[in-house]
Amino acid sequence: MVDLEAARSRLEDERTRLQRRLDAVGESQAQGRRTQSEPGDEADSAQPVVTQVVGDAVTASLHGRLGAIERALQRVDDGTYGRSIRSGEPIPEARLEADPAAELTVEEAAREQGSDR
Repeated sequence: MVDLEAARSRLEDERTRLQRRLDAVGESQAQGRRTQSEPGDEADSAQPVVTQVVGDAVTASLHGRLGAIERALQRVDDGTYGRSIRSGEPIPEARLEADPAAELTVEEAAREQGSDR
C-alpha cells in the first residue's frame, strides 16, 4: 500500500527543488543576455549562443519534469497515484521510491522506450 502523504511530501519537495533550479537557470540566462550585449572579445562571440542553447535545453527538461510532478500530485488527489496511467496496474513501491512521479510500470516504460527507437 502506497503512503499517499509520504508520496505527496516527496513530490512537493521535488517540485520546490525544481522551481528553485528553474529560477537559477532563468537568472543565469538573463545574466548571459546582459553579458552578450556588452562589448567583448570577438573570439568568444559564440559562447553566449551556446550558453543560451544549453540553458534552453535545461529549462525544457526541468519544465518536463515539473509537469510530471504536477500530474503525480493530481493523481494523489484523485486517488489514482501508484497505478499505471496506461493499464491501471500497480506500480511497485520501489519504483515510486526511486521516481515518485512514475506514470508507468517498469515493463510499460521499457516497451515505450523500445518503441521510440
